[in-house]
Amino acid sequence: MTTAGYTDTHCHLYDTRGADLSDVLAGARAAGVTTMINVGCDAATTASAIEVAATHDGIYATAGLHPHEAKFGVDTILGYLDDPNVIAIGECGLDYYYDHSPRDVQRTAFAAQIQLAHERQLPLVVHTRDAWSDTFDVFAAEGVPERTIFHCFTGGPDEATRCLDLGAYLSFSGIVTFKTATELHAAAQRCPEHRLLAETDSPYLAPVPHRGRTNRPAYVTHVVEALATLRQATTESVRESTTRNARLAFPALCP
Repeated sequence: MTTAGYTDTHCHLYDTRGADLSDVLAGARAAGVTTMINVGCDAATTASAIEVAATHDGIYATAGLHPHEAKFGVDTILGYLDDPNVIAIGECGLDYYYDHSPRDVQRTAFAAQIQLAHERQLPLVVHTRDAWSDTFDVFAAEGVPERTIFHCFTGGPDEATRCLDLGAYLSFSGIVTFKTATELHAAAQRCPEHRLLAETDSPYLAPVPHRGRTNRPAYVTHVVEALATLRQATTESVRESTTRNARLAFPALCP
């Protein structure tokens, strides 16, 4: 399978923090980013993600209910799942750091979206924060979809091993460029080449040297460079493997 360009497996292009979307996309293209997955977090952002994907080449959408929004119910996103631009379920999962939705409601919404991924044979994009044990418990109860992606992976090598044992992909964000993220660095080194993905999670978590600013898909190049340094590999080889893996994790990306 041949690959070309960089792939940002997780961004939120409907939220550019005031920048013109055309400028954001032009910057991504100039940096060599050819493919972007625009991730929905609730009904409104899923609709926006689909709209962007429908009007721009190389951009794809997901339909999901973020754990923050779990209280609104999975029924609110069901109407978007048949849209041809939707290539995955999520982001969904558990977030016990903020607890914007009750934890039992988060678990229910997460389980429901896992089942949707099973039923529709779609990839599942997972968000987990301060909730590893319950995340693994929900998967044990519901089963792991064939293609499961732990987005913005923030665990250490132990959590990485447990995710990999499930058959999941690990998607690393700009956090991997932070000098203090030593446990994450160890996880990135442990991840096999064929399970490695790169993302920005823009507009959040801008990588060094843009830390503290609004993130953009163009900056996925810095994530790839950091992964290459950590893994003692070339940037080109990591670019190729992360883009190839993205097409395996999200089959709809294949031409």
